[in-house]
Amino acid sequence: MTKLDELVSIIKGKSVVIQTHNFPDPDAIATAFGLQFLLKTRDIDTNIVYFGNFDKVTLKRMTEQLNITATNAEEYIGSDDDYIINVDGQKFSANFSDLTGHEIACIDHHPWVTTYDYTFTDHRLVGACATIIANYFVENRIDIPKDVATALLYAIKIDTQNFTSGVTKEDIEAFAMLNAIADQALILRLDSNELEIDDLRAYGAAIQNLYASDGIGFVHIPFDCPDRLIAMVSSFILSLDCVSFSVVYAERNGGMKFSLRSELNDIKAGDLIHIALDGIGDGGGHPLMAGGVIFPEHMSELGKGKKRDEAIRKRFIDAYNRLKAEQST
Repeated sequence: MTKLDELVSIIKGKSVVIQTHNFPDPDAIATAFGLQFLLKTRDIDTNIVYFGNFDKVTLKRMTEQLNITATNAEEYIGSDDDYIINVDGQKFSANFSDLTGHEIACIDHHPWVTTYDYTFTDHRLVGACATIIANYFVENRIDIPKDVATALLYAIKIDTQNFTSGVTKEDIEAFAMLNAIADQALILRLDSNELEIDDLRAYGAAIQNLYASDGIGFVHIPFDCPDRLIAMVSSFILSLDCVSFSVVYAERNGGMKFSLRSELNDIKAGDLIHIALDGIGDGGGHPLMAGGVIFPEHMSELGKGKKRDEAIRKRFIDAYNRLKAEQST
């Protein structure tokens, strides 16, 4: 029995929802889109649902060009009897809000941190969750339509930063297969139109507010901005020759949203942010990239203005030194 067959045996005859993480990225949407097609071949209809919004213009263009239908949770009327498949994330994570129904399955590529007891899981530490779905097509001998292949290929490119971060053998094999099918012209258009005019404000703030210490670059973006932009600025800061670890954060709903990027092999970004935000927030992710939040009710503990930035930097530097010390023992 393949993983797809196993999943189908659990959800057959149920009302099924595929839920992405909040403020979905191309990997989350492509994973949901590919899974939706696969389940349709098994006569199972699904709805793709997400919390937040599409905060990247290329993601909006991708869903429009590939006819991907995803519904905002605020507009979706669910049922207590719905079976929910979580993709590209896990229940109880900071970026996964509760949806009406039963979380029955999870397909994810992030480090496993949840304590939730799913009936079905497919957890693989690959570069992109879309790679797992591409594998489902192969092992079940199901032909991949061009629109699905395009979505999956674009997702893998984005989540591995054009195959420079967290790439595994499985990602490369998926790329080789999808590359022969996907709409290359559309992928080129998506790659060529990544920045929006408003993004320049965040890059300007990064240049003005950069604080670097012992190879760690900190940037506080002093206004609310989308998750994907915080992540883009974090990657931008990491490209500086004096920075091997970037920590970028911005205000979000009364709290703080963080994005980390790393070039280090001995310090895992997911571990670092989990330690740094312990007691005031939550965070996690991959060895080379991670994200997290400070909860609004804990913001006052950090002070205001420069004192808040100093407190945040101290937490991350202390966490960094702690992990370095553990590595040396």
